[in-house]
Amino acid sequence: MVQGTASGVGKSVIVAALCRIFARRGYRVSPFKAQNMSLNSFVTKTGGEIGRSTAVQAMAAGIEPITAMNPILLKPKGDTTSQLILMGKPIRDVTASEYFEAHRNLTRRKMSAVRKAWNEISSRFDIVIIEGAGSPAEINLRRQDVVNMRTAKMALAPVILVADIDCGGAFASLVGTFVLLTPSERKCLGAFLFNKFRGDPTLLGDGMEKITARTNVPFLGIIPYKQGLGIQEEDAVPKKVQGSLDPAHGGVKIGVVYLKHISNFTDLDPLAWEPGVQLTYVTDPIEITGLDAIILPGTKNTSEDLMLLHRSGLADAITSAAKRGAPVVGICGGYQMIGEAIEDEDQTESDEQFLPGLGLLPVKTYFRKSKVLRQAVFSPAGGSPFLSNRDIELEGYEIHHGRTGRLRGARPAFTTDGKPEGCVSADGMIFGCYLHDLFENDLFRRNFINSLRQLKNLDPIKSPPVNAKARREQDFDKLADMVLENIDIDLLDRLARLENVA
Repeated sequence: MVQGTASGVGKSVIVAALCRIFARRGYRVSPFKAQNMSLNSFVTKTGGEIGRSTAVQAMAAGIEPITAMNPILLKPKGDTTSQLILMGKPIRDVTASEYFEAHRNLTRRKMSAVRKAWNEISSRFDIVIIEGAGSPAEINLRRQDVVNMRTAKMALAPVILVADIDCGGAFASLVGTFVLLTPSERKCLGAFLFNKFRGDPTLLGDGMEKITARTNVPFLGIIPYKQGLGIQEEDAVPKKVQGSLDPAHGGVKIGVVYLKHISNFTDLDPLAWEPGVQLTYVTDPIEITGLDAIILPGTKNTSEDLMLLHRSGLADAITSAAKRGAPVVGICGGYQMIGEAIEDEDQTESDEQFLPGLGLLPVKTYFRKSKVLRQAVFSPAGGSPFLSNRDIELEGYEIHHGRTGRLRGARPAFTTDGKPEGCVSADGMIFGCYLHDLFENDLFRRNFINSLRQLKNLDPIKSPPVNAKARREQDFDKLADMVLENIDIDLLDRLARLENVA
């Protein structure tokens, strides 16, 4: 099991690395996270919703993500409210106090889901790499903990405790966590691990030996800080600017509106892999100026984010840019926002039953309590240079409460299962749909970029498109190699108890 001294220390990436390491050695390996809190999620083939980081770890292990890998998912809708998802299905919205001081029925239901999921995963795989959440030393939440030491004890899993040395205070973080654990919890600790180290390891002197002498816990290793690996984390904030323009041959600058409740922004990562593309996340109306395209991504709270767009002036800036001819794309919640209006009679997302949209597409969204969760295949329907390749199939997934209908005979942007889906404007410069992972599809992504280049009178990129799946596989291997070079592999094998693996 991999736990951390705090959130953001890199647990998700370490788990992905260990999954790839053991999978390359021929073991059947799976990730497991009892409880995830994240706005980045993924839909399994059976229509279950799990945290995106757990799905990425499954991909690193070379297996299909399944619901049992992440039995509890909390998707924040506000500062104190989250949607509770058990075994892939939404149950209801809960406040933090309701969840952590839950009624006995909910507590039993959560633990039942965790045990059932654990039994399924542990019976199917040789090795399971479990991820914790936050810190096991949150003593105010110890009684309600289902994801850290309670899971470690249930699984009889030795714990690798990770500290982010780049933040400073890593020695104190490890010792402080150790001191706050109960005696029985300390017995679960199998190793310490430093992550994100910059510089010369000899500068640490005999610090690690002194910590081991105090705690009797050995160090597994020191993982260096490495940029550009492209491993999707749980809820990491995206870099402000990704990719780079090509001064010699020209390039395109794509702006992504950074929403307060932005979700699944990893949909857009592959755009920055294309040559001559700069992806920038915008938060101020002035940043809209000079963009070659604008993308509104998914959000867990479309209504609140739409109201924030209007209040901040971003809505006016986007519509003004669209009137000047700037292409605009909306995905999921972004698609809902660029329509004419949102109706929420059941107050699924907010107290507002009607909200005006940006009015860029002739569509209207109606919120319902039931949630659409499915993997899907879309095909472009034409009517736009961005949708011109009608013969390709685009794989992705849908996660949404809203149902969006086209108005006044508006044209669909895609088809799925023979049915029209999404919407494209009359001039073809604006389109939206519900398909997450749209830009993971290589041919569609390259056509999108070349269409933007054509609008700027630039020559198309003629090299083969970046293979997104192959790139992710390479990133997993690079990550695994880096971790292997910097850990005590014999200690890792002892922690994994490989002698007990048939």
